[in-house]
Amino acid sequence: MRFIFVTGGVISGVGKGLATASIAKILQQYGYTATAVKIDPYINYDAGTLRPTEHGEVWVTDDGGEIDQDLGNYERFLGFELPKKNNITTGQVYKELIDKERRGEFLGQTVEVIPHVPNEIKRRIKEAGSGFDFVVVEVGGTIGDYQNLPYLFAAKGLELEFGKNNVAYVLVTYLPVPSNIGEMKTKPTQQAIRMLNEAGIFPDFVLCRAPVPLDDVRKKKLETNANIDADNVISAPDVDNIYKVPLNLESEDLGKKLLKHFGVMPLAEPDWTNWKRLVENMNHPKKTVNIAMVGKYIDIGHFSLTDSYISVNQALLHAGAEFSVKVNIDWVDAKKIEKEGTDCLKVYDGIVVPGGFGASGVEGKIKAIEYTRTHNLPFLGLCYGLQLAVAEYARNVCGMQTANTTEVDPNTICPVIDILPTQKSILAEGRYGASMRLGAYAAILKEKSRVLDLYKRTGRLEEDLKRIEEIKKNGQAFRLGIIDGQHNVVIERHRHRYEVNPTFVQELEKAGLVFSGFHHREDGTKLMEYIELPNHRFFVATQAHPEFKSRLGNPSPLFFGFIEACCKN
Repeated sequence: MRFIFVTGGVISGVGKGLATASIAKILQQYGYTATAVKIDPYINYDAGTLRPTEHGEVWVTDDGGEIDQDLGNYERFLGFELPKKNNITTGQVYKELIDKERRGEFLGQTVEVIPHVPNEIKRRIKEAGSGFDFVVVEVGGTIGDYQNLPYLFAAKGLELEFGKNNVAYVLVTYLPVPSNIGEMKTKPTQQAIRMLNEAGIFPDFVLCRAPVPLDDVRKKKLETNANIDADNVISAPDVDNIYKVPLNLESEDLGKKLLKHFGVMPLAEPDWTNWKRLVENMNHPKKTVNIAMVGKYIDIGHFSLTDSYISVNQALLHAGAEFSVKVNIDWVDAKKIEKEGTDCLKVYDGIVVPGGFGASGVEGKIKAIEYTRTHNLPFLGLCYGLQLAVAEYARNVCGMQTANTTEVDPNTICPVIDILPTQKSILAEGRYGASMRLGAYAAILKEKSRVLDLYKRTGRLEEDLKRIEEIKKNGQAFRLGIIDGQHNVVIERHRHRYEVNPTFVQELEKAGLVFSGFHHREDGTKLMEYIELPNHRFFVATQAHPEFKSRLGNPSPLFFGFIEACCKN
């Protein structure tokens, strides 16, 4: 096992996650197996209870982990599912140690920060990297933060255990170009390297983020002042497409330089043909579609945080790449629609209502959904988007004027969306962490439905059937539910507490709403997973989060169908 530790300097949000994903992708191209691990130095056990405006989107894994959004980029670049153990937090480390101490597993020893905390960190990194040639570890935070010192100490411990030739350190840093000077400055990076040196770590590679490419003068200056070979100072300029990042790094032979550092030879000749084709489709599209993303979690002070829906954004871009279509995404605040109406939606080729929680902006989302339904405008609803689409249909087609979700109105007489009975006792005890339906669940799709057609056309139905056999083999079939004898079965990830109320399903179906897929629980309960309107240009929603399984070159079936419909608009 070989380790690559990726740290960040100068500023937060410098791009460590994309650098980590790109390095792992590059190693894949050279024929090696690689995985990625994200370290979050916060005390939270996981990201499940964090607001999206606090830490961005919460990424959900197949095995039900609620973790950092960087794992989304890891999966999108690597093309396979990562488990929740690939996200390590300080909260997890300390909880594990305290639990072991309470069980008496330390046999009377004094449990201390050194060596017990680094040892637990090392154990987790090795467990996540087991079976892979390389494990690329992103250390969260910025060099100089005291929170990540235990992780840097653990990195040195792994270097001692496995040998320096099996460890590499990559510093991702930022070189500003002050407008009043007009010159790229290396001093902040020099200081970041000095602070990293104080932790006993000397970077083998420095990835230099900047508004423009790094020149040889700046590379030489860093070599002189920071004692790092200029060949290992890699230019990483801003790009308009994140999928260009590994291509840019490879233009400076980062892959070959990494393999040389580890003293190994390439096992395969890199083939970026398809990757480059899709990037070209995105950068030089044949046409453009304009999409409105109607949601919340976009305001924080005077700024808007589109990271709250980063996976939805990427899934739209993946689908656009298949059709050589540029997807312009406008983030429309649902609260604005509540105040000003739906006139702002007239300029769009399609509407997406993504997931969310709480009552804020709900009526604006429902108005947007009604607009798409009555104007034959392509609509895609995700999680909360499905729930509110059911409420809209119940109100405006079935005549249930007070229809609502009990999340918004606990006293509604038409609770078309209600909480799972099994969750009520958990919430009553105040245990909100990991209390939702989380991770991958199977859904049985209805014959002749649009949803089934999309999963067949994109090849995902066949992929998921193979995945189901793997899950059964590994003893994880509890999330599959009852699927015996069914062949139209797919798997998507979930993160929610509320479901379509079975009491109202028959009445909604009589009024023309098609429930095109359901999860069949072991206790016999059918949980509705998909809805669609057959005579609409494209009106589809899902209780799942299919954006989490969308990849460049393998887009989510629902996003594929949505963009296809938008192109015809």
